[in-house]
Amino acid sequence: MAASRGGYRTSRSSTTPGPTSAPGAIRPAAPGGAAVGLLRAAHGGPTLAVTTLVVVLAVGRDVGWGTALMLAGAVFAGQLTIGWVNDLVDLRRDREVGRTDKPLATGELPVAAVRTALALAAASAVGLSLALGWRSALVHLVLVVGSGQAYNLCLKATAWSWLPYAVAFGTLPAVVTLAGADPVWPEPWLMLAAGTLGVAAHFLNVLPDLADDAATGVRGLPHRIGGTASRVAATTLLVTASLAALLGRDGAPETWGWLLLVLVLGLAALSLRGRGRTPFRAAVAIALLDVVLVAAG
Repeated sequence: MAASRGGYRTSRSSTTPGPTSAPGAIRPAAPGGAAVGLLRAAHGGPTLAVTTLVVVLAVGRDVGWGTALMLAGAVFAGQLTIGWVNDLVDLRRDREVGRTDKPLATGELPVAAVRTALALAAASAVGLSLALGWRSALVHLVLVVGSGQAYNLCLKATAWSWLPYAVAFGTLPAVVTLAGADPVWPEPWLMLAAGTLGVAAHFLNVLPDLADDAATGVRGLPHRIGGTASRVAATTLLVTASLAALLGRDGAPETWGWLLLVLVLGLAALSLRGRGRTPFRAAVAIALLDVVLVAAG
């Protein structure tokens, strides 16, 4: 479940739309055609990031290149469905607030095209997941993709907005380990690190735009507890993920691990006590380090 779906984010320019960005305005197709528009509507960056994380985990677990490629295809297709459902559900609201960064909202991308692509991606996600074995398929389709769709359809504007991120990210490593020749559940530390990283990503994603999101009627957990508490929560979760990834492995951490932990704690201090954009940037830096640690699991 891609991190950019942590909240309903409004573009900074949407509050003062110009002639071509007024709510409901139809714009010509963006450069690159329908494929680029579809990828943008699916939140392409986070979708690719989650897929890459799974591939790195698969290579690290030595599941074989054939299985790794099927994992990449299944997860990529599943993430596409989450992104497209997200934008379809938010379409009316996106148009009302003049979202200029959403191809569906601007009219660059026809709704019918997204619905067709969604159906194809869903079929691909199911087919490729089943090819990985029923255990991996069940975790991927129900716990990962299912959590993402639950967020889109009913949990995003509730105090439980964090839960889909915890479940989806926490069980993502299991999609890989259960697809191997000897299906096993991943180590608890890896699931804990991935799950806390996912919830932190939810807080981080909405942190810059809490006021804008609240104005559109979205009141997930970060909006309910406020910006300061959300920043503390995100930082605490990120440090927890770092500790789980470093200390949960067999044996004592190597020197590089301790140095990395010192760096994480320094960034955490900046995240909690810095000013301006510094706290957000420091937290994002910790998140990137945590992704590396989880991928190395």
